[in-house]
Amino acid sequence: MKPSVLGWDDAYVRARDFISQLTLLEKVNLTTGVGWESAQCVGETGTIPRLGFRSLCMQDSPVGVRFTDFNSVFSSGQTVAATFDRSLLYARGYAMGSEHKGKGVTVQLGPVAGPIGRSPEGGRNWEGFSPDPYLTGVSMIHTVQGIQDAGVIACAKHLIGNEQEHFRQTGEAAGYGFNISEPLSSNIDDVTMHELYLWPFADAVRAGVGSVMCSYQQVNNSQTCGNSKLLNNLLKDELGFQGFVMSDWGAQHSGVSSALAGLDMSMPGDTAFNTGLTFWGTNLTLAVLNGTVPEWRIDDMALRIMAAYFKVGLTLNEPPINFDSWTINTYGPLHAGVGASIQQVNWHVDVRGEHASIIRDIGARSTVLLKNVNKALPLKKPKFVAVVGEDAGPNLNGPNGCSDRGCDNGTLGMAWGSGTANFPYLVTPDSALQSQAIADGTVYQSIFDNYATSAIKALVSQADVTAIVFVNADSGEGYLHPDGNEGDRNNLTLWQSGDDLIKTVSALCKNTIVVIHSTGPTLIADWYNSTNITAILWAGVPGQESGNSITDVLYGKVNPAARTPFTWGPTRSSYGTDLLYLPNNGNGPPQSDFQEGIFIDYRGFDKRNITPIYEFGFGLSYTTFVYTHLTVTKLTAEKYTPASGMTSPAPTFGNFSTNLHNYLFPNTSFPHIRQFIYPYLNTTDAKAASGDPDYGQTAAEFLPPYATDGSPQPLLPSGGGPGGNPRLYDVLYKVTARITNTGAINGEEVPQLYISLGGPNDPKVVLRGFDRLAINAGQTATFSADILRRDLSNWDTVRQDWIVTAYPKTVYVGPSSRNLPLSKVLN
Repeated sequence: MKPSVLGWDDAYVRARDFISQLTLLEKVNLTTGVGWESAQCVGETGTIPRLGFRSLCMQDSPVGVRFTDFNSVFSSGQTVAATFDRSLLYARGYAMGSEHKGKGVTVQLGPVAGPIGRSPEGGRNWEGFSPDPYLTGVSMIHTVQGIQDAGVIACAKHLIGNEQEHFRQTGEAAGYGFNISEPLSSNIDDVTMHELYLWPFADAVRAGVGSVMCSYQQVNNSQTCGNSKLLNNLLKDELGFQGFVMSDWGAQHSGVSSALAGLDMSMPGDTAFNTGLTFWGTNLTLAVLNGTVPEWRIDDMALRIMAAYFKVGLTLNEPPINFDSWTINTYGPLHAGVGASIQQVNWHVDVRGEHASIIRDIGARSTVLLKNVNKALPLKKPKFVAVVGEDAGPNLNGPNGCSDRGCDNGTLGMAWGSGTANFPYLVTPDSALQSQAIADGTVYQSIFDNYATSAIKALVSQADVTAIVFVNADSGEGYLHPDGNEGDRNNLTLWQSGDDLIKTVSALCKNTIVVIHSTGPTLIADWYNSTNITAILWAGVPGQESGNSITDVLYGKVNPAARTPFTWGPTRSSYGTDLLYLPNNGNGPPQSDFQEGIFIDYRGFDKRNITPIYEFGFGLSYTTFVYTHLTVTKLTAEKYTPASGMTSPAPTFGNFSTNLHNYLFPNTSFPHIRQFIYPYLNTTDAKAASGDPDYGQTAAEFLPPYATDGSPQPLLPSGGGPGGNPRLYDVLYKVTARITNTGAINGEEVPQLYISLGGPNDPKVVLRGFDRLAINAGQTATFSADILRRDLSNWDTVRQDWIVTAYPKTVYVGPSSRNLPLSKVLN
């Protein structure tokens, strides 16, 4: 049963009632994490025991509940995006949210719109959805709604420009031998920020997302978690975000200034893991007491946190957290960082429900059929199946045999990093295909060693063999480096000599089928057009039901309709973007200039007139479809009016004592846990309590003018509502087209709507609509899509607002970004 999800207005009424009861120490407890490994979740805030309020539990990940057991592992965001199916996006979000809810999690740290996938080598692209902002935006909307309908706060991350793992943190870079003084700076111009990177975050805000995570790296040489332009101006003012901003783990680099820049929650609370030191906690208490952080700001932080809390239906008496991130054992230390308080910490609650069927369905319906010659697929009781490749089999150490999945052993069901969860099981392609073969009476043999060349040749050269080659390419977060890949991929080739394996098999077998599990596109130009390679499928990173999902597609139980959520280019350089692998600024912050602007992925290929191997949005079916009868109807909409007026004044909830004695650590009977972050002072000497040698500076000495001003402010022209100016979401046109299944079997089709904005600096086309339609053989369905004012708008840097230019606009409908048979000029 869904909890009672509230609108923001009602949520704020409840939050105001709650916050008005709190002391300053309790407000600080809400905003500050208790420290790394100091509690059961990867991040927790302090408690408010007198009101029955337990700590807020923040937990990864984008594919399942991290660091626990009896949970599911879902397909990656990038994989589910390939379905182009809003209902599956929602179902996945709701199922994941339900599992987090069942474990006692308050905030699920996902979904991901940053990285968006500027460069295909990006290590964490698989956690997000697509380099197309529209597809990512739609994916954010339905995932956020699903998670929050399950009674858990969604956290949209990472804001913003977090497009590579290299140099995201100075300590991590030092571990790889690089001496840099500050994290990398992603340098993004105003148009690119609005039309590309901020676009899906606007969708998340409009969907009601409760929290947003600011990222590790800098934007335009300012730390994102202390960047007032980004957090206050763009996110909270322009986009109308009403929830709270939390730092990525260790991405906070200042105390007072980050609070005034718009950060609302510090995670995990300590300045560096397990130090016991904090920018907030004690120091935030002092900052409010001495006036460098005004009372309205701490009230605003607490109010935003509790509004998000009540919005998703959470109560003041939530059940306890029933797992522990630091041990799978039933008993262990409640505070793992110091090994104290041994007690029961895991109740091993099974939260999986019937989610395996959802995961299997998504895995199948996200598999993209890239090539299918002479109806090689679907398979129909083949005489002899030979499965080749390590990616078809198991990790010999078990599916969880590598910490945070930091290896590439066996089939790729999940990539690596903090975006992972423990597999309850992993159905390998080999096990599922073997079961199918036995049921069909098919001869079945498999080889998992990519380098067993002699044995592979002997197997696939036999008579009547259908060879299925499984290959992969992995990536992940920067703190792990499988095979020397420091999070980001070093190249776009297949791992474990997968390209050579394909060539070996296809040289001998005239019916070679290739299945790719990967975290993005790979270079396939050397072999994809071989006449012996009869079919190619991209199966993404499918989660625990991997083998069942690919078997369903290969044998036609599911007719594929998925579309590639990125472009497959002929060379690495054809993408026009790449990562920064070596520092370029001495020991200063490395500089990553996003000079390509909005022209990433298919937009860049179109601009440079480079022919991709498989374009964005491409995907085949076992049947065929014809597009006809495009109609475009102009609707009456209100004129666009820039927002005007003033904001409300910043909230305050009464005076508080400035007597430091009232904020001292409680008496000796109160348990003090080493390294745990508290809001209390340990002395009435404020400078000594802070541990800050610069304590005593006035706000005027280190803050810009008006940084502490809580008076009403003018509304931004582009603001005025969730996601920006409400007039941006007016429907200007309705588009329909007829799609006919001209084949002999039932199937699904993904019609896509693209728009040419017409200007000299615009992409050739941009995606602005899609649907996934089930159409029986010989039947016709109607594709319908709305064109919003936002869909036709460009960002004007002078007006600082969206405008619809006078350039002619054309709408296109077709099955991919480069196959658009229907078009009409908009009037």
